[in-house]
Amino acid sequence: MDSKELTVEEKIVQMLKTVYDPEIPVNVFDLGLIYKVDVEDGNVKIDMTLTAPNCPAADFIVEDVRMKVESIDEVKSVDIQLVFEPEWDKDMMSEEAKLELGFL
Repeated sequence: MDSKELTVEEKIVQMLKTVYDPEIPVNVFDLGLIYKVDVEDGNVKIDMTLTAPNCPAADFIVEDVRMKVESIDEVKSVDIQLVFEPEWDKDMMSEEAKLELGFL
């Protein structure tokens, strides 16, 4: 395998880093909103959360995740589960996200 080829999981992470909450200038992956990504035979299951359960952009964000992950050639289907346990907090953000939002 060519060392430059990405795994399906790496491609999914790259795609997730292109999805933004319209109210926050940081992608959903670095915000820590993606709890789990399972890939089996091209079927992807994603557990994700939102910064708040009543997030007005929830439908937009979930659909953006679905469309972008489905655009990966090796992906056959995407199942997204919104979960709220554990509850999201700012400690789940990457260092880059904390820096971008002024928490560092």
